Amino acid sequence: MESTLRSMILSLRSFLQNSSRRCTMLKDADPAYFAGIYIVCGYTDLRYGIDSLAAIIERRYHMNLFVPNTLFLFCGMSATKIKGLLWEGDGLLLLYKRMESGHFTWPRSSADLKSMSAEQFHWLMQGFAIKPVIHDVTPQSSS
Repeated sequence: MESTLRSMILSLRSFLQNSSRRCTMLKDADPAYFAGIYIVCGYTDLRYGIDSLAAIIERRYHMNLFVPNTLFLFCGMSATKIKGLLWEGDGLLLLYKRMESGHFTWPRSSADLKSMSAEQFHWLMQGFAIKPVIHDVTPQSSS
């Protein structure tokens, strides 16, 4: 039991980008640690546990859940809470984050599974939208 706990602590340490005294997990996570980061758009029932969330990934999206260090993120009706599911090679890790102030900007318009870049992950953890609202345009004329 003690060796399992020690192994889990070492795994969580490697999961964090820096070793500050205040562990904030996802906020401090180094996106380079993840083989892939996916966001489940729309709403997910956050009462679901590991098995139900894993079934969503495998059955609805036909994704291989067992790729080491692949993070899947879910959000419920309230944008103040998210869950993450991470395969670490020896088991699934269920992450849960509840914002005390503010909320996540979550894409609600579809039930798609979208891949996120490291930059988008950072934006999401900082409370920004992951899809830029300012787009490049090419005007037809100057007037």
